[in-house]
Amino acid sequence: MAHDERPYHDRDGWIWFDGKLVPWREANVHILTHAMHYASSVFEGQRAYGGKIFELTKHSERLHNSARLLGFEIPYSVAEIDAACMEVMKANSLTDCYVRPVAWRGPEQMGVAAQRTRIHVAVACWEWGAYFGDATKGIRLDIAPWRRPAPYTAPTQAKAAGLYMICTMSKHHAADRGFDDALMFDWRGQVAEATGANAFFIRDGKIYTPTPDCFLNGITRQTVIELARKRGIEVEERVIWPDELESFEQFFLTGSAAEVTPVQSAGPWNFEVGALTLQLQRDYSDLVNGRQA
Repeated sequence: MAHDERPYHDRDGWIWFDGKLVPWREANVHILTHAMHYASSVFEGQRAYGGKIFELTKHSERLHNSARLLGFEIPYSVAEIDAACMEVMKANSLTDCYVRPVAWRGPEQMGVAAQRTRIHVAVACWEWGAYFGDATKGIRLDIAPWRRPAPYTAPTQAKAAGLYMICTMSKHHAADRGFDDALMFDWRGQVAEATGANAFFIRDGKIYTPTPDCFLNGITRQTVIELARKRGIEVEERVIWPDELESFEQFFLTGSAAEVTPVQSAGPWNFEVGALTLQLQRDYSDLVNGRQA
């Protein structure tokens, strides 16, 4: 699928906006929208395969939970958001695409306080190929200069826009140095995740993944753990320190956008794109495309 280079504000199609479909170019918000100034917004990212959005309801439930962690309630039920996602896909005649629901505080009040703001919700979708392009040889990660914050400093279990500021900064830093993405540590110096995907490591046929205590326990992450265990592969969730990375043979990332992406290097550490990573990549593709239960 060719990458669409058009800017996102200037496209044909429809966006579901506060309960109704509006033309794509008219789905706008005021410059004094609270979310733009104070990051009071939450979002989801999910993929549709053959007209079916993978784990749609889990994503809609997480959108609600994220909003509650930021102190507001979404004025549409989980079922209504599910329906909106399907409606906007149909309106845009898309069956294989990326779907982006977002909820935010509006412009009714300006300043840190936001009790009088109205909560808005929108859903957009577009064609989006492989997140990292052709990653058959594995992607190269830099080590991020920024760290995931402690859970007592931010609502780290929310998919909140504000938490992605350091991800953008880290990804830009990596790109400027010729890398595809960045591996992030947490505030303690432990291995955490990439800028928008969870991390998995393999050694001697066993899988290790950092405990998600200060970053999202991704829906794709949970799915891949289940797929591995179905194959009888042991998966251990635990603390991973950077000095252990040299002992791992394989490394891959998971996420709704990234799906299952092998990693060939992270900073000074190198990995092989091995058979187990490729097997889980195939298993995930089979699952989301309806080729297995």
